[in-house]
Amino acid sequence: MEAGVHTTKEKALSLNLNESIYGTLAEIGAGQEVASNFFKAGGASGTIAKTMSAYDMKFSDAIYGATKRYVCEEKLLKMLDKEYHLLSKRLNHRADETRFFAFANTVETINYQKTNQGHGWVGVRFQLTPFAEPNDCIIHVVLKDPDMLWQQEVLGKIGVNLIYGCFNHFADPEKLMTSIVDNFSKDRIEIDMFRLEGPAFDGIDNRLMSLQLVKHKLTRAAIFNSHGEVKQPTSFLYKKNVCVLRGRFRPVTHVNVDMMLAGVRQFKKELEENKEQFDVIAELTLKDLTQDGEIDEQDFLDRVDLLNSLGQTVLISNYQEHYRLAVYLSKITRKGKIAFILGINNLARLFEEEYYADLPGGIMEAFGKLFAANQQVLVYPSKTDRSDQLQTSDNFQPSENLTHLYEHLRTNHFIQDIKNAKVENLHIISDNVLEMIKKGATGWEEYVPYKVAHMIKEKKMFKYSDQTATV
Repeated sequence: MEAGVHTTKEKALSLNLNESIYGTLAEIGAGQEVASNFFKAGGASGTIAKTMSAYDMKFSDAIYGATKRYVCEEKLLKMLDKEYHLLSKRLNHRADETRFFAFANTVETINYQKTNQGHGWVGVRFQLTPFAEPNDCIIHVVLKDPDMLWQQEVLGKIGVNLIYGCFNHFADPEKLMTSIVDNFSKDRIEIDMFRLEGPAFDGIDNRLMSLQLVKHKLTRAAIFNSHGEVKQPTSFLYKKNVCVLRGRFRPVTHVNVDMMLAGVRQFKKELEENKEQFDVIAELTLKDLTQDGEIDEQDFLDRVDLLNSLGQTVLISNYQEHYRLAVYLSKITRKGKIAFILGINNLARLFEEEYYADLPGGIMEAFGKLFAANQQVLVYPSKTDRSDQLQTSDNFQPSENLTHLYEHLRTNHFIQDIKNAKVENLHIISDNVLEMIKKGATGWEEYVPYKVAHMIKEKKMFKYSDQTATV
């Protein structure tokens, strides 16, 4: 398609006039805004075999099969399965000249009382050539407009952009992703899950696509499980208790592992119920992934592979401040308890008031968000080179004007020391281990878990070389 075509109407018309593209649009929950754009553009009979809208739950279940919720990925996939199957079954006579597609969405828009969060699952299953195996592009969007009609309007544009992108930008997945917000301000939505599958996307790592979501500010955070599978954060963490370890993990050392294990043991003791609804998250910030203004994608994948090999769920975020991450997690876990595992250095940063200069309420406003009723900080001990004395929350000294605030937080157990830490490992510093790996020095393996050492050597991570140093 020529570069000058940009508007929603032009995109819809270009698809309508392409005789090789033909499919169905099935929309649940908000209306038929996507189909409407194709009809308004003209020539829709050249592209649309059928439009579908099953609002009643009984009808929806009868057509697509029952699901626990109606706005969920499972429902979207059932819709795509059904509609794409019907295309190939009923339109077999034109299969040798047609690239079939099925578009579907299942959406909840804001209600009249404005007491809910508009969001939806949107997807396209499509062929690039006749008779080819289909591909999927699946996204989850959060609708931020404060009015239902505005949300419907932006949803219609998202659908057209997504279908157009699948057929025109499949060779450039990053462009496919960013084009979803063409013709409207990206502040109106958040895309917190993006997944590509199928022969057109062989070699595409969806964890990198999650990184691109955060990089392009289409979302502030993205998550994938220990198998590297991209998940939608709210669905994945809904009503769970969460323990978070923030770090660079370059590489993962015995200290990182013990921080997680000892912190989790202590956090579990704090939980009175729902212990089975529990997840442990290793979090990387975009800043920690950026060097000299650039993100090394292979370095990112290396770190994630190491964490996944140890069974860790990974979150990448653009929340540099702890209190912002706390607010985000509190919203999506829906009252689940949250614990942050911190070292002494990070505890000290929490009490540096200059970090909160942009907040009208300063440090008090930030702490009101960080230390909500269901949130706490667990402090892992450390040692300095100059002393064998452990540094803990007991002997940490904030500035004098914050002493009473600090004691209040400790007295009420918002800040606690992690007990039974493996203090014999406190001499291990990730940066030092990284330098040993890069220089080919011997002995670095003893500072990291066996799985980590094996993977670093096998995949030549962090510039590892088989040739060891002679010094």
